[in-house]
Amino acid sequence: QVQLVESGGRLVQAGGSLRLSCAASGRAFSTYTMAWFRQAPGEEREFVAAVSWRDGRTNYADSALGRFTISRDKMKNTVFLQMNSLKPEDTAVYYCAADQFGALSLEQRSYAYWGQGTQVTVSS
Repeated sequence: QVQLVESGGRLVQAGGSLRLSCAASGRAFSTYTMAWFRQAPGEEREFVAAVSWRDGRTNYADSALGRFTISRDKMKNTVFLQMNSLKPEDTAVYYCAADQFGALSLEQRSYAYWGQGTQVTVSS
């Protein structure tokens, strides 16, 4: 049983930085893609970034490119999302997700496993 537990969300001022963590357990993740999605109030959940557990290849949404960095620590079984130059429009619940087929997909339906989410609020 795959478990994903996010942490690190909080209130931060615009222009600030935040690092989210996703602790993964229950499986060997060597073939997996791990990703971050987010959902703002009244909006659809959207893709933010993905990383290949095996080789560290990444994929980013346009909104995240240049400001966010996704990475993984194989020893700690943890995925990170470093977010810099935060904007009020980055306010959302951020979810960690896992896809066992490792395709770096942008599609929610590719991801079978999801965490509970962590709230990020960026004040102006």
